[in-house]
Amino acid sequence: MLNDASALLYPNFEPLRLKVGGAEIAGVRGGSGPPLLLLHGFPQSHLIWHKVAPALADHFTVIATDLRGYGSSSAPPGGPGHAAYSKRAMAQDQVALMAALGYPRFALCAHDRGARVAHRLCMDHPEAVSRLMLLDIAPTLAMYERTSMAFAAAYWHWFFLIQPEPLPETLINAEPDFFLARCLGLGMRQGGPEPFAADALAAYGAAMREPARVHAMCEDYRASAGVDLEHDRADREAGRRLAPPLRVLWGEHGVVARCFEPLALWQEVAQDVSGQALPCGHYVPEEAAEALAGEMLAFFR
Repeated sequence: MLNDASALLYPNFEPLRLKVGGAEIAGVRGGSGPPLLLLHGFPQSHLIWHKVAPALADHFTVIATDLRGYGSSSAPPGGPGHAAYSKRAMAQDQVALMAALGYPRFALCAHDRGARVAHRLCMDHPEAVSRLMLLDIAPTLAMYERTSMAFAAAYWHWFFLIQPEPLPETLINAEPDFFLARCLGLGMRQGGPEPFAADALAAYGAAMREPARVHAMCEDYRASAGVDLEHDRADREAGRRLAPPLRVLWGEHGVVARCFEPLALWQEVAQDVSGQALPCGHYVPEEAAEALAGEMLAFFR
């Protein structure tokens, strides 16, 4: 079942839960029109979209889901090589879910970890996605290959979560609320309130207090530093590029903007790319909802 926060933050949406392959994927659906799939990032859930979903639902059938291991979706074991949390497996969940809902082709917008899933989804299933928007990431392979001291210090959790089990799990489970607060930067922002709704924060905290879900999140990152890089290198060697029109947006105050050139890096792996910075940090859907909604309506319509 979805948590109470979902009903509060998505009052006009219907809950959904489907078993697809090796996982059960939860989420919400609302609105009418062409299908638009929304994927969230770490350490969050489909709740990140609650500020933009109402405007989108006037023009699209909006489906916002929880990635496997996150939110209210199931958290299966990672298995050998963390393969169950490869972006290939996580992307297959979403393609299968959309097909089961009657949407073999759809538009896709994704943030953070969800954007990495979306990247792989479009590589593996190019026929499934009409248009793609990715929020505040550069390609995974490029970010690892071009890691600097500044990036490693700012994105410390990347290198912490990939450590072998049970090191990160043990430490996170000892103080899950502290870990979540540090990841979200709670109490560390200058000059403004936190961008997260109280109900959403409560749901993120509840998920972080589940050891199986903490393990799943670690497996997601371990896969990104292993099998996912193998898949990305195979694409590069074969000359495969993202086919759908791609719009990339990033927070002008975020780490990605400070440490990388996201537009140039996406142009290396995609055929048709545009993008710009928005006046926010990393959590674009919650920090810059109005600007993001305008971008999404312009790009997807």
